[in-house]
Amino acid sequence: MIVTRIELVDYRNYVTAAFDLTPGITAVVGRNGQGKTNFAEALGYLSTLDSFRGAPAEALIRAGADAAVIRATVRHDDGRELSIEAELSRSGRNRVLVNRQKLPRTRDLLGVVRVSVFSPDDLALVKEGPSERRRFLDDTLVALALKYDAMRLELDRVVKQRNTLLKQAAGRLDEASETTLDVWDAKYAELGDRFGQARAVLIARLGPIVQEAYEHLAGVVTPVELRYEPVWRTLGLAAALAAARHDDVRRGVSTVGPHRDDVELVINGMPARTHASQGEQRTLALSLRLGAHRFVTEHTGSAPVLILDDVLSELDDGRATALLHHLPPGQVVLTSASALPPAARPDAVVRIEAGASAAEGSGTGPWQGPVGDTVTGDG
Repeated sequence: MIVTRIELVDYRNYVTAAFDLTPGITAVVGRNGQGKTNFAEALGYLSTLDSFRGAPAEALIRAGADAAVIRATVRHDDGRELSIEAELSRSGRNRVLVNRQKLPRTRDLLGVVRVSVFSPDDLALVKEGPSERRRFLDDTLVALALKYDAMRLELDRVVKQRNTLLKQAAGRLDEASETTLDVWDAKYAELGDRFGQARAVLIARLGPIVQEAYEHLAGVVTPVELRYEPVWRTLGLAAALAAARHDDVRRGVSTVGPHRDDVELVINGMPARTHASQGEQRTLALSLRLGAHRFVTEHTGSAPVLILDDVLSELDDGRATALLHHLPPGQVVLTSASALPPAARPDAVVRIEAGASAAEGSGTGPWQGPVGDTVTGDG
């Protein structure tokens, strides 16, 4: 699957802009603050219906505009072409059209476009709390099979309902609330056990791929482990919820289950979060993204679009060169505020200045080809 064209209207700092993308590597270059990451964010939005920067939907709409539009043309491996249009409205009435037909639910777009993103903020995967690693796991599961999106949403709903009941109990259950809690516990246990098993299988299969990616980037053999070992999975979630009930009622919140899981990341036998250097942490974060990208490609038979947002500035020369030499097959969008290194050999280059773009052509090396049409925008 490749995205052949993307158009933006009133998105972030863009009034209107259009980008034609190559099936190979497209380098998007320009000074900081011109809109490179905004472009990458828009492309990623079509995959997850979320900003990979964690921004709310209203922040994606240009100041002074009522709505933003992202349009894309997608060509699948069998030759089928789809047109996609996502509209984000300040009123909250967002809509998605595929081949000009409105989807009943915006989330029905999931799976139509697959995108893997690495950005400087991904250092949080290693350095920050468990929620970042849970989201990484669950987004990978959704990219593998859409059923996990429905399962994740249902899990969130059940936990919220359970927490509401616990808060209303105010530290003491009466007979009616205890019966209701039994119902929510049964639902949560059934869903949670299945979701925990899916996470465990993913981690077991992803670990060796992440280690291989890390060694390619670092250039040395390095033991890397991904450990997913929540205590509740040893007991089963039903038993763990029963054991935690007294504490849950007292605290008014659910204390065990998939919503509190973590993945321990280990380099050379030591926790990466506390013992690895920042260079090692950044290399591990990139390896996680590359590993997930490869795993999704192998198991779906189609490579997601790989977006590497300003990654070269975050790596030393050796690791940047290693990354460029080991880019996976498929469509790659590489943004950079600095000069491209010799190892970067994009098939096309697009320069962005203040929300406008100019194609600089294509070729076998960096910066080859004539300057193309300029697409107007604003800063």
